[in-house]
Amino acid sequence: MKVLVTGAAGFVGSALSLRLLDRGDIVIGIDNHNDYYDPALKEARLDRHAGHPNYTHLRIDLTDKKAIEALFEDHKPQRVVNLAAQAGVRYSIENPLAYIESNIIGFTHILEGCRYSGVEHLVYASSSSVYGANTTMPFSVHDNVDHPLSLYAATKKSNELMAHTYSHLYNLPTTGLRFFTVYGPWGRPDMALFKFTKAILDGENISVFNYGKHRRDFTYIDDIVEGVMRVLDQPAQPNPNWSGANPDSGSSMAPWRVYNIGNNNPVELMDYIAALEKALGIKAKMDMLPLQPGDVPDTYADVTDLVEQLDYKPSTTIDKGIADFVVWYRNYFNI
Repeated sequence: MKVLVTGAAGFVGSALSLRLLDRGDIVIGIDNHNDYYDPALKEARLDRHAGHPNYTHLRIDLTDKKAIEALFEDHKPQRVVNLAAQAGVRYSIENPLAYIESNIIGFTHILEGCRYSGVEHLVYASSSSVYGANTTMPFSVHDNVDHPLSLYAATKKSNELMAHTYSHLYNLPTTGLRFFTVYGPWGRPDMALFKFTKAILDGENISVFNYGKHRRDFTYIDDIVEGVMRVLDQPAQPNPNWSGANPDSGSSMAPWRVYNIGNNNPVELMDYIAALEKALGIKAKMDMLPLQPGDVPDTYADVTDLVEQLDYKPSTTIDKGIADFVVWYRNYFNI
């Protein structure tokens, strides 16, 4: 297939591009290479696949309407995976307009490109943050998610609603993937694992929010990519049993679906830190702090639909995933 991957120099986008190329697909990757975090890491990720004969890379921004229109017209992708977004819960509190521009306006440009070029399937990154104030665990795609706690979460929920409109009006198959705390080699420097590892190796204190009591459904990068691949290969179908009298939040009468991709095994932050201490062979010095604005205490993915409909469930353990990250980190930074 010819697949467009947005955010192709990003954490998930780069790993997905490699997998698609490995199986023989043609990949068109785009990324704006912004400086939200060190662009050198993005360049290093890109170096892994930029020279592949079936890979084309374009440095354009989702908000550039004319560039996105030209992209679809010139390359005519059969399927699209939209991973480009302004990420980060806390940054959305400081700089909300960056999220409107990238996650709302930029996503609209992708939807329009798919609409006019007859794309077979649009898969896009949503987030576990859409569950917001929900407290029923595990989080299910069939639950209502109308109470986001950050603008980042609100933009991801908006993406799901926008995609549904295009699925309904234009019969565009769309699938949203609610990622649960992705981690692993080549990860983002603004995420806890990267920050903790750097601080511990530098002998500095780590900031442990919610006094270490919150739990996260940490999901290893390889498990995320495998889930994306399986979803990409099965375009969303209408749910024949969907009823407007009792609407199901996870499916539709249109070709629209959402899935959780999480490890289905929440880990307390202190246990996560313990696994990192073990991998590094160093004890962490900690500053215990309250829960930050916009954060949720716990995440826990119900992946029943993923198992039943796609025969897949993430399985990498925290100990293995963190150990793999530490090996990569030491090699990447020559430590």
